[in-house]
Amino acid sequence: MDKDKYFLNEKPGKLTYSGVFKRIDDWTRARSLWVVAYGTGCGAIEIRPTFTSRFDAERLGMRMAGTPRQADVIIISGYLTVKTLKRVIRVYEQMQSPKYVVALGACPINGGMYYDSYNAINKLDLYLPVDVWVTGCMPRPEAILAGFKRLQELIDSGRADGWKKYIENLDWYRENQKKIIKNWRMPNYNW
Repeated sequence: MDKDKYFLNEKPGKLTYSGVFKRIDDWTRARSLWVVAYGTGCGAIEIRPTFTSRFDAERLGMRMAGTPRQADVIIISGYLTVKTLKRVIRVYEQMQSPKYVVALGACPINGGMYYDSYNAINKLDLYLPVDVWVTGCMPRPEAILAGFKRLQELIDSGRADGWKKYIENLDWYRENQKKIIKNWRMPNYNW
């Protein structure tokens, strides 16, 4: 790792203590990601091998979390329906900030082979902020690891800020969520 990549555009005199601590915070956060997976149908099939000894995602600082409240990252894989979208939103809102979303496969991106179904969600980013897209049907564990490396780079540089956008644009996201989820009975969080 290039130790000067953090200081390329700054003069030594302009570096503040808060800037140094933010960089250290981002660096450590990127190397300790606790993951909760939300897989539907065929979407979850490649997540399990990613965390086994053959691909060993834990060596890169990723580990599966027991509950959403312990997780930093949610992997959304497979097709989403109106019912599952409601649960994904609930899981995302239970996670502590900062939190990140990885959309895995073609289904969360554009509906995949269910793109014309009346009940399939075609664009996840209308309802939740997505930090990293991993394309494929289904992406292999190597692609998942590459997506996590990209997420780590974004966190490291301070550019993985989907959770901030969600809070700042909560009304817009809520409006989109309520358009698709007709029986809205979810708590209104006020961060």
